[in-house]
Amino acid sequence: MSQQTFLFNPKINKVLKNISKVMVGKEEPAMLSLVALLSGGHVLLEDVPGVGKTMLVRTLAKSLDCEFKRIQFTPDLLPSDVTGVSIYNPKELEFEFRGGPILGNIVLADEINRTSPKTQSSLLEGMEEMSVTVDGNTIPLKKPFFVMATQNPIEYEGTYPLPEAQLDRFLIKLKMGYPSEAEELEMLDKTSAHHPIETVEPVMTREELMETQEQVKQVHIEKNIQRYIVHLVTETRQHPSVYLGVSPRGSIALMRAAKAYAFIHDRDYVVPDDVQYLAPFVLAHRILLTSDAKFEGLSSQDIVDQVLHTVPVPIRKEYRE
Repeated sequence: MSQQTFLFNPKINKVLKNISKVMVGKEEPAMLSLVALLSGGHVLLEDVPGVGKTMLVRTLAKSLDCEFKRIQFTPDLLPSDVTGVSIYNPKELEFEFRGGPILGNIVLADEINRTSPKTQSSLLEGMEEMSVTVDGNTIPLKKPFFVMATQNPIEYEGTYPLPEAQLDRFLIKLKMGYPSEAEELEMLDKTSAHHPIETVEPVMTREELMETQEQVKQVHIEKNIQRYIVHLVTETRQHPSVYLGVSPRGSIALMRAAKAYAFIHDRDYVVPDDVQYLAPFVLAHRILLTSDAKFEGLSSQDIVDQVLHTVPVPIRKEYRE
């Protein structure tokens, strides 16, 4: 079988090669997941069951030597099942906090749209503030902290749509997609005797990961590219088919993602191509369409594509060579 060749930052190269030992033909979802992780964001994976969403998260956690926690969202799940509870200790005569699964480094929120909106919202504080509040006490989360939520397509039975506020807190939304016949054949070959995730070893420590996240913050982005991001976002708000455009959080998310994407590609500066490539993954899920646009069959992806063709791209001399 052919071996995937990655032309990325050497440190990132090791992680992606490690993931490719388990995930066949999922180089783009793996790379985009690292974009979100390195920029301090979170990922929403939407696709049908059985295409490897959970396996991607587990492999990423093992590759980075991070504590992996899983929350299986069900209709009867309570917010305290996510954040944890205070339990009375009769020996100590005081309450003790028992942390929930949100107190991990890489948290898999599996089938997040199968639970009630109240429980879905229990992730909001942790994703945005890096802390949770239980019984009036604020408890900081571990670093690094990264949520990868999976959801089934909304038309599937027993699903609840995610509220707009929660969708806005995911830096990237992506799909896994079915493998090709050749990729599925390779998958069968890899798993015929044992599952390859059993032999995955860490290739980066948590300390190295946090150091890399700091390095991503230092990636240079020119003012003209920042203006380009703002122009793209502004166009989504003014588009006649859009009921609710991208929020300022979306502008920040696109800039942070572009810096991480540049770092992954072994550059210390952002180019317009970075922004153009990432815009559909970062902006589309933050757009609400009008009823007429939905009736016409338009999608949020269509709006992002139109905006990318409308807004002038900064010329080459305006960013670092």
